[in-house]
Amino acid sequence: MFKRSTGRTGRRNALPDILGSTAGPGAADLPDKLAELSVGGVGFATRQVGNVTKPTLIISKEGDKVIIKTQSTFKNTEISFKLGEEFDETTADDRHCKSTVVLDGDQLVYVQKWDGKETTFVREIKDGKMVTTLTFGDTVSVRTYEKA
Repeated sequence: MFKRSTGRTGRRNALPDILGSTAGPGAADLPDKLAELSVGGVGFATRQVGNVTKPTLIISKEGDKVIIKTQSTFKNTEISFKLGEEFDETTADDRHCKSTVVLDGDQLVYVQKWDGKETTFVREIKDGKMVTTLTFGDTVSVRTYEKA
């Protein structure tokens, strides 16, 4: 679950707010933007399922590893990694990426690289919700997750 703000001011570590989160998405522009990703190798059927899927995202930490689980009626995925260390990843849409995740202030920044392309996910807590901004080239999509 998202942790509420402690009332502290100034810069804080966002990872405790993001970790342990169990959330489902709220309203977003994702369906409109998924169609633009077809040039990135995301097929028609995957885009159509992505338009209606409302995944649950669970972020946790075990020792020095962060675990991100995405669960939906379409597909479940799980990745684990150490912050700042590159790792091999096969995505839900079967891309083989070199990925890196870092904590940058209040943001969890996740970069995937494959076939000369790059996608960046930025996750942050805003108003008690987790906001994920996905950037692929000139395409930007935002998905808001609310506490389950």
